Amino acid sequence: MNSYTLADLAVGTTESFTITVTAEMMDHFYAITGDNSPIHMDADYAAGRGYPGRVVYGMLGASMVSTLAGVYLPGEHCLLHQVDSKFAKPVFIGDTLTVSGKVAEVNETFSQITVKFTITNQDGKKVTRGVYVAGLAK
Repeated sequence: MNSYTLADLAVGTTESFTITVTAEMMDHFYAITGDNSPIHMDADYAAGRGYPGRVVYGMLGASMVSTLAGVYLPGEHCLLHQVDSKFAKPVFIGDTLTVSGKVAEVNETFSQITVKFTITNQDGKKVTRGVYVAGLAK
């Protein structure tokens, strides 16, 4: 776990990690949210819509931003204030995602940073992008 403080960070600071989406992750997400949309639960239904398998919950992928912020950028001193996500392409079970963030702004007045993030799949295709604002210790 990183422990960046506001003084440690500058525009351009980057961090990233990778994770592979599993069926168990999907099951856990369903257990938490109760979202039983057939596009996420039924491979045959998803295939009928033209997808190669169950579509991973967009918010499951986007939830990796919590890990990016709370573990990597800035890490232990983080408190997320805002997250804005855009879902560019679907994610599927077995996809390996690279979650990357780059500091776009350091605001000393409010002790917060703005980070632009992207999530790309194993083929280098951007599946999610967005911005988060995090408060942290000076």
